[in-house]
Amino acid sequence: AGWFRRLLHKPKPSSVERSRAAGIEAASSPSSSSLAESAGYSPSTSLTRSVRPSATSTLDINASGSARWAKSYDVCICHSEVDLELVEELVSYLEGQPESFRCFLQLRDAVPGRAVVTELCDAVQNSHCWVMLITPGFLRDPWCKYQMHQALAEAPLANGRTIPVLKDLERKDYPRELRNLYYIYMALKENCFRQIRDTVVRYLQELCRSGTE
Repeated sequence: AGWFRRLLHKPKPSSVERSRAAGIEAASSPSSSSLAESAGYSPSTSLTRSVRPSATSTLDINASGSARWAKSYDVCICHSEVDLELVEELVSYLEGQPESFRCFLQLRDAVPGRAVVTELCDAVQNSHCWVMLITPGFLRDPWCKYQMHQALAEAPLANGRTIPVLKDLERKDYPRELRNLYYIYMALKENCFRQIRDTVVRYLQELCRSGTE
């Protein structure tokens, strides 16, 4: 009876003591975040892993002695004469990038007096990538088709070297010879130029890693 009477008269813990006990319990019990960390990830690290690294790093392609310098040009632009103004903007954009791309522009870089066939073939063979600006003018120009076939013969497996750019044409007008390649559709010029630049950088990075073409 005596111990039961003492139990009834035992003072209740104060609010301070209750909060202190709750803090000790919370610290000793594993939370969902601590369980996640023990499993090898946390909200912050999972977010970091979900962000893809940029594919346009210039770490290797400007290094001296890299495979990039085995050819005279990084990019050959294949286009019709009616699209020259747009092509000049593209060349100015690419050559003004931090990578300082070396572009072959027929009007500027072709050697006067040489045969057109020779110049077109040399431009393809001496360039790492070929941008095909496919417009209604391109489809009407036999020299554009000739250069396109030369590029496909040079790299039949493509592997990123041939970069088709479709402008002012419907999907059904896309050349059959290029149907196995994804193309860039030029809606916004700035976005298209950036996609071309990123594609060239990606190819040159792979080229520098492999050391061959």
